[in-house]
Amino acid sequence: MTAFVFNEVNFDNHEQVVFASEAKSGLKAIIAVHNTNLGPAMGGCRMWNYASEAEAVRDVLRLSRGMTYKNAVAGLPIGGGKSVIIGNPKTDKTPALFEALGEALERLGGRYITAEDVGTSPADMANVASKTKYVAGLGDRGDPSPFTALGCFVGAQAAVKHHFKRDSFDGLTVALQGLGHVGYDYARRLHEAGAKLVVADIDQNSLKRAQEEFGATVVDVNAIYDVEADIYAPCALGATLNPDTMNRLKVKIVAGGANNQLATPEIGEVCRQKGILYAPDFVINAGGIIKVCYEYMNTPEDGMDAHVRRIGDTLAEVFARADSEGVPTSVIADRLAEERFKK
Repeated sequence: MTAFVFNEVNFDNHEQVVFASEAKSGLKAIIAVHNTNLGPAMGGCRMWNYASEAEAVRDVLRLSRGMTYKNAVAGLPIGGGKSVIIGNPKTDKTPALFEALGEALERLGGRYITAEDVGTSPADMANVASKTKYVAGLGDRGDPSPFTALGCFVGAQAAVKHHFKRDSFDGLTVALQGLGHVGYDYARRLHEAGAKLVVADIDQNSLKRAQEEFGATVVDVNAIYDVEADIYAPCALGATLNPDTMNRLKVKIVAGGANNQLATPEIGEVCRQKGILYAPDFVINAGGIIKVCYEYMNTPEDGMDAHVRRIGDTLAEVFARADSEGVPTSVIADRLAEERFKK
């Protein structure tokens, strides 16, 4: 049998990869602890109807590594981890399923702390919490998405200041893809700051609201890449910066909340060569994990807003170093994270 974890392209010296199952509830989960040098690994639990076990392994390895880098750059006292449940989140959820996941986390003794993610909810995490204390973001103190949106906004401010040498969004056009919780609040902040919005989403109700509240122009989900704009703000799917879209984008800045925006690492260099300033995703979208970490660690929240706003300072450093060294911003962001978590 092939050792498909160690040979998987996304394996990055992960400290621990655990397969957890429970027959009665039908739980099939994979927990990946990437790095705990800065503290216990923290990252959400994703439930997805993966086509294969190998696809689930690939996803959890990639996502857990990303959390290490995100948490390190954000200056949090936590490492990176992630968990995935193989199953249809619309039809396969039961309280027992998430209770079984809680029991699996308890056996890890605090090396990994979970939270909600794609396909899971605060209610699901409450079921996890009935079996373990190693769960964060239970929803008792509010939705973290506004903090993710705030981080995106201050990150975009830093990008505008660096690239356009200005402090204002007045007259700038933002092509924003995805009007979910993060994207909509980000759009609101941009609108209030004077930006013109061109938006795309599959949800017609969200599009109508954006038209009415922000005066946004609506385009088809595929046409968003062809919009002539100053900023492209991906806030939905990952990998939207790829060979096809890079030939279509007519923007100077990419600053959005989506995860894993680069289809391949090489796209970072393509951005640089095209004169597009890319705000690395795991830097700009860290506001939500900052909030969740503050809550879980019982850190006084009076410093949380300022911590999120420091995302702008971090990006300013990334942009300056990238210019100085003549390398992509994505490379500098990786180096900055590694300087913090590698021993």
